[in-house]
Amino acid sequence: MQTIAERFTTIHERIRKTELENNRPAGSVRLLAVTKKKPVADIRAAFESGQSDFGENYLQDALPKIEALSPLPLCWHFIGRLQANKTRPVAGYFDWVHSLDRLRIAQRLSDQRPPNLKPLNVCIQVNLDNEDSKAGVPPEAVAELALAVQALPNLQLRGLTALPRPETDPQKQRQAFRHLRELLETLAAEGLPLDTLSMGTSSDFEAAIAEGATIVRIGTTLFGPR
Repeated sequence: MQTIAERFTTIHERIRKTELENNRPAGSVRLLAVTKKKPVADIRAAFESGQSDFGENYLQDALPKIEALSPLPLCWHFIGRLQANKTRPVAGYFDWVHSLDRLRIAQRLSDQRPPNLKPLNVCIQVNLDNEDSKAGVPPEAVAELALAVQALPNLQLRGLTALPRPETDPQKQRQAFRHLRELLETLAAEGLPLDTLSMGTSSDFEAAIAEGATIVRIGTTLFGPR
């Protein structure tokens, strides 16, 4: 069985290879290690391998890990569905939120961001397929929300994120990611200074990189099955 360090090396090699194949600058894609249901020891092992960005889905699981690893220079990303009654700890303990889909949540995060911290980096989650089971803003509503979020004082709107319907065909994977990239490009053309496409997971991150991903979320491939 491979160690976390060995898996980390393999994933980075795949990311760099895909960057090269798609004429992306080396190092333009950031690896976000998804540590949902993983112990502190696994996070520490990934950090010792060179990983600094970690993503958590559930606040109640994340906060003890953040506290336990507070001496380490880690960057914490909240990637799960965010309820209004959970915004205060997210605003206080995380560096990024990738699942923003309502203005009310954005306003609460801005209001509750501690004044001693930098603005909270946020990505708007887009429901590309209008699936009832998924959170996210319909594509046609993204621009209105983006403009409102951009005006909030303690948030920094960085870009868009999406979790498309699973596909095994790389071309179908790319089609969904292309749609998200085109949405970002439209917003950028309207004057929003966006630089982040958070898309792609263990099963499709190479297709995401081919379409412009700047952050890919890897959990199972790095840490093994949950």
